[in-house]
Amino acid sequence: MTNESEKGATKKIDNNTWLAIERNRVAYDRTMLAWIRTAIALITFGFSIYAVVQLQLRRGQEEDRLIGPREFGLTMVIIGLLSLVLGAWDNRNNMQDLRAMGADIRFSRAGIMAALIALLGILALIVMIVRH
Repeated sequence: MTNESEKGATKKIDNNTWLAIERNRVAYDRTMLAWIRTAIALITFGFSIYAVVQLQLRRGQEEDRLIGPREFGLTMVIIGLLSLVLGAWDNRNNMQDLRAMGADIRFSRAGIMAALIALLGILALIVMIVRH
């Protein structure tokens, strides 16, 4: 026989379980921050290569190559953005798993940072494509 008041009540988590969930949440956020650092490095490196190529073009030092530094820079930025997407997807799945265990996690602050960095990466990519 079930108590009617228990049906509508939220599941109470004991302290040990809550601490374990919190440790996992923090670990997932640290992993997301590592994805963000990797993406920032790739995006920054790619955009820096692009900027150097633009300086060379202004000086008239254009080289005729199939895949040059400009294309390499674009590829680095795209890989950086892809790493953010993969990291955010993984983080989202991990947070959903914690929510399924009863954790009250509304959003990931690391996920918000990933979205902001992705916006900056997309803007850098647009600048690189438009300013050919």
